[in-house]
Amino acid sequence: MLRSKGFVAATLALAMISGCQSPPKPEDMARTSLQTAPADLQLLCAHAVAGAAQVDSTKVLPTSSRALDAASYSVDLDAGGRKFNCIVDTAGSVKSVTPAG
Repeated sequence: MLRSKGFVAATLALAMISGCQSPPKPEDMARTSLQTAPADLQLLCAHAVAGAAQVDSTKVLPTSSRALDAASYSVDLDAGGRKFNCIVDTAGSVKSVTPAG
């Protein structure tokens, strides 16, 4: 019984120590190393690609995105196995949809 009390105390101490760790700074997080397009802009591109590819929008998935400049993003999408690229601006205007290839 004494051994199990020691084990419980050690487990609780370890849990308290690991619970006190701070999250990483934003600049140290992997996702902040490349600015991705906001989800709503990715969805706009998905709908635009669905029309261009003539597939149901539920079959179009954004695979990656990146900021081109302060006002626009490039979004790569998969439309049922066919690859597309979409350029969208921060106001939500789709500037282009092109097959990638």
